[in-house]
This record gives sequence, structure tokens and C-alpha cells, in this order.
Amino acid sequence: MQYLPEFLAIASIHLLAVISPGPDFAMIVQKSLSYSRKAAVFSAVGLGLGILLHVSYSILGLGWLITQSMIAFTVLKILGASYLIFIGIKSLAAKKEPQQTLEISEKRESHKNLSSLRCIFSGFMTNALNPKATIFFVSIFSQVIDEATPFSIKIFYGIEMSLVTFLWFSLIAYVFTDKRFKSWIAKWKHSIERITGIALIAFGLKLGFSKAH
Repeated sequence: MQYLPEFLAIASIHLLAVISPGPDFAMIVQKSLSYSRKAAVFSAVGLGLGILLHVSYSILGLGWLITQSMIAFTVLKILGASYLIFIGIKSLAAKKEPQQTLEISEKRESHKNLSSLRCIFSGFMTNALNPKATIFFVSIFSQVIDEATPFSIKIFYGIEMSLVTFLWFSLIAYVFTDKRFKSWIAKWKHSIERITGIALIAFGLKLGFSKAH
């Protein structure tokens, strides 16, 4: 019970950050509409693993060094921005499919589905290469979490944030791949894919011009 207030503060801050629309959300929507529920859920697994990476170097103090090093931060943001723009361009380049039944659409999507490992990698890279996430977690572990908090408790916080990230984006994946939802949104699917692509490119450009301070 000693660390309950601290845990509730961290959980609340992280939850608000997770549900705020960003590159992670756009990527999950893109995977849901362009591929399948399986692809989107495994991408959510990758996002959760990305959280564990941020937590790991924040605990070790490496995150602070990254934010203080102009070269390291610049390299990180260029890599992250380039990856988001790459995904966005792929989404924009997707060809419009003719009107078809939901069953036929799902069969076609299953044929072009990505491997589980590729989806996990995509989610992981989207989250891991986000310098804004680096700043967020460094701030959490340096300002919200007390230095005296045991290492095991910090690990618990990290696992909780990773799990919440996975569950939230899995929920988004289930919503956007629900048969009733997909049937209702079928005629706007290509437009949404293009909007998602533009959003990813916009996030990438914003990321590319971000500053450490």
C-alpha cells in the first residue's frame, strides 16, 4: 500500500497518454483496415514491447543521456520520423479495391496478411523510435517515481504500462476489424486508409522537427 499513490499517479498519466491519438493509434488503424485483426493485435504486442524498452533504459538512466545528447536525440528522431513517413506512404499508395462483399474482402485481406513477427516488429519500431515517448518515460521515472522506489516496483510499473498499452490498442484493433463496423465503413475504407497515411506522414514530419527541450 506504500506505493499505491505513486502507482495510481503513474497509471493515470500513462493511460491518458495512451488513449490520446498519435502515431501508435494511426498505425493500428492502418493495420486493421489494410490487413486483419491478427495483424493489428500482433502490432499491439509490438507497441507493448516498445514500452518495455523505454522503461528499461529509463530505469538505467540511459534515457536521460539520450535527451541530453543532441546527436543521439537527432538520430533517434530522424529514424522515428522516417519510419512513420514510410508507413504513411505505403498506406497512401494502397490501391482502391472495387466494391465487394465483406466475405470476399476478408478473404483477400487474409491472402495479403503480414507475418506475426513482422507485425510485432512494426509495432515495436513505431513506439521505440518515438523520441516523444523517450521524453515521456524519462520524465515519469525522474519526476513522478521516487528514487527510493525499489527496482522491483519500477519493473512492475513498466509491466503494467506495457500491458495497458497492449490491451488498449488490441481493443482498437477489435473495433476496427469488427464485421459490423467493417461492413458499415466499407465504402469509406480507402479514404480512411489515405487519411491514416497522411496522419502518419504528418506525425513523422512533426517528429522530425521536434526538440529535446
